[in-house]
Amino acid sequence: MALVILIAFLGGMLPAFVWLFFWLMEDKYQPEPKRYIFFTFLAGMLAVPLVLPVEEFAAQYVAGFGLIVVWALLEELFKFGAAYIVALRAKVFDEPLDAVIYMVTAALGFSALENALFLFTPLYQGDALHSVLVGDLRFMGAMLLHILASATVGFAMGFAFYKPARARRWAAFWGVILAATLHACFNFFILGGGGVMFATFVALWLFIIVTLLLAERIKEPGKDYR
Repeated sequence: MALVILIAFLGGMLPAFVWLFFWLMEDKYQPEPKRYIFFTFLAGMLAVPLVLPVEEFAAQYVAGFGLIVVWALLEELFKFGAAYIVALRAKVFDEPLDAVIYMVTAALGFSALENALFLFTPLYQGDALHSVLVGDLRFMGAMLLHILASATVGFAMGFAFYKPARARRWAAFWGVILAATLHACFNFFILGGGGVMFATFVALWLFIIVTLLLAERIKEPGKDYR
């Protein structure tokens, strides 16, 4: 049992660390304090056991596409809460790109533990092939989805960084709404299987490319993004 838990944990963590290293390289010239990155990642992980019972409660009253939307919104709110509590309300949030870095870090912590939980059952049942397939699918799909959705919130906050406080709050609000919309749409279309699933993954990768281009633009210090 201990070995299965360890393998599942590493299977969830290692891909997250790969993506985290990649995103931190975007901020290599003005890197964030390591302790804030660590605690934001940890807070993202802790958001998983906090949101799961809320999702189970919601499932008692909502079904179908409505449940997909509610679950997506809950996860985006909890990831945002993790990043906000640790870093986005602190003085360490001192440039536009920081919002993206901390949101993505929280998303990767969330996705790491979520992936570990998904890997645990097939590993415990001795189905190694299924574990590999699940791991690959989540590395390419679910983890990228969490990155994209949370980065969307980060970009909304980053582009409003130099605006008045009220505008920044509205940016965060609409960023979470847009993130939840993207999250729900992905989860809905991925259920279509076959060609729909393939097209959904292609679209996801295209959106990831767009986020990388936006990350380069938001690095420009002092720019008024109106």
